Amino acid sequence: MAKGNQKKSNPVNISTLSKKELIEQAKKFSNQYCVGNGDKFRLEEYKTSVNFDLGPEDKPLVKKTLQLGVNALAAMQDILYAQDKWSLLLIFQAMDAAGKDGAIKHVMSGVNPQGCQVFSFKAPSAEDMDHDFMWRCLKHLPERGRIGIFNRSYYEEVLVVRVHEQILEGQKLPKKLVSKNIWKERFKDIRNFEEYLGRNGIIVIKFFLHLSKDEQKKRFIERVDNPDKNWKFSAADARERSHWKEYMNAYEDMIKNTSTEKSPWYVVPADKKSYARIVIVSAILHALDEMDLEYPKASKEKMEELQAVKKALLAEQ
Repeated sequence: MAKGNQKKSNPVNISTLSKKELIEQAKKFSNQYCVGNGDKFRLEEYKTSVNFDLGPEDKPLVKKTLQLGVNALAAMQDILYAQDKWSLLLIFQAMDAAGKDGAIKHVMSGVNPQGCQVFSFKAPSAEDMDHDFMWRCLKHLPERGRIGIFNRSYYEEVLVVRVHEQILEGQKLPKKLVSKNIWKERFKDIRNFEEYLGRNGIIVIKFFLHLSKDEQKKRFIERVDNPDKNWKFSAADARERSHWKEYMNAYEDMIKNTSTEKSPWYVVPADKKSYARIVIVSAILHALDEMDLEYPKASKEKMEELQAVKKALLAEQ
């Protein structure tokens, strides 16, 4: 199990690297935050911030590093779409104000919209409540050749529902199924489901944006003071802070029980948004590289057909 790097951990200057070297650096960098097998996971061993102090002269380099990662992601996504065999599901979970929306916006900024699908999951509807706890997410799984993004997900069912157990009471489950083992049972269902997806070519990687309580407070105040951000904030967000410890315990148990080698959690230090985004794009590049992507090769018959079309076009007056 990798632990968050507590030393000075600036992103590598990748501006002079080849594509292969860039991917290797992305793997090395993101592996610091990859949990993999979660059996011995302890959230306290992962920091919300790293020694990443930027002077004015460093910010252009960080921006360029992220942009190079975004460009590499766009190129690999194009091959993923053309190959039309694999798909990638990215799941983002975090406390409010951790930066999920901004991370998705910046990291995926270069991706062809035809090859990317984003879904946000708020409170379940009455229709959702008439189905199993994963139903509303299952119908939005990415098609082959595409990247799917879940901004929150079925993991809410072992987080917010666990912290606020009165929600569980309203889920219409038969009483005898709501036992003391329900969370272990849901973890098992999730592990089995993600393993099933992997066997069908849908790779799942998951990001927990690990934000400190102090940084959340700072961002909440900014949302109150900035008229352009008022819409992002509600009193309910602030009330959830009173359950901070319960949420951290729930996140730790969730990651411990659902992080696997093939569907890992990345615990991303989220106090510095620019750093978090570089971790995320690095992890996505790692996952895509494992797919051995390549453009489809045309058959002999197809090449002959194309040459005939080319010949006809050149013969036009």
